[in-house]
Amino acid sequence: MFPFIYEFHWTPVHVVFLGIFFSVVIVILSTLSIALLRSYKAFRKQQHETIQWEAEFEDLPVAARTCRHQITGEIAQRTCNHEFDCRSCAVHPTFLAQRAPVLAPAGKEESVFGFTMPLDRYYHRGHTWVKYEGEGVYTVGLDDFGKRMIGTPDAVELPAVGTTLTANGTGWMLKKERAALRILSPIEGVVVQTGTAQDGWFLKVRGREPIVETRHLLRGEEIKPWIMRELERLQAAVSPEGVGVSLADGGELVQDMWKQAPQVDWDGVWGEMFLQA
Repeated sequence: MFPFIYEFHWTPVHVVFLGIFFSVVIVILSTLSIALLRSYKAFRKQQHETIQWEAEFEDLPVAARTCRHQITGEIAQRTCNHEFDCRSCAVHPTFLAQRAPVLAPAGKEESVFGFTMPLDRYYHRGHTWVKYEGEGVYTVGLDDFGKRMIGTPDAVELPAVGTTLTANGTGWMLKKERAALRILSPIEGVVVQTGTAQDGWFLKVRGREPIVETRHLLRGEEIKPWIMRELERLQAAVSPEGVGVSLADGGELVQDMWKQAPQVDWDGVWGEMFLQA
């Protein structure tokens, strides 16, 4: 049935067969080429996100790179050298064996220095939260600390459904005044749904099981000392301009705090607090 086969003849039947055969081959090759190209682009994007985060992490102030176990008082001093990815840290399991912080029952909230921090969620140090909904799906939003620093964003750019996210890569973008902020994705996975600030969340992501996907995230009794440390970092970031005008009496962060201190370089403060050197 092929020209290189002995006794092949260019009959109408053979010509039709060859046309169908090579059309199928072209479709298969085209499909494979498109799939390989998409996989390559996705791989390059993930590599780019990883390289960008590693570079930004190294440029962060030392106070921003403090190990979570120093924040909780388990160790006197330690700087994270794993870019906040405890899954690759050889020391982290040792601390977990001694004290493994757990989530609170669903729906339980706690006021932590004036912030509403539900304790049935995991928290990323870039001020996002993660709630496991079951069947591999996680809801992701901006925590109360982050919301009060930003207030109402001027614009939000969310990834399209089907986008693959990398932990510590870009989750979504917020625009405020002249600043364009990368909100870091707390977990890896594929975006299955997007929300709004009015919904109280921004992404739903399908990822791996919680024991793997959330190992690097803060939870439970770790939240209070972390927020205390973040308040100290915020005060240090705005202190050259006068922190007193940006905090309410007693040190509680006001809503839309940038409005209370227009003289502060908020582009720089937001970048530092959202872990963008």
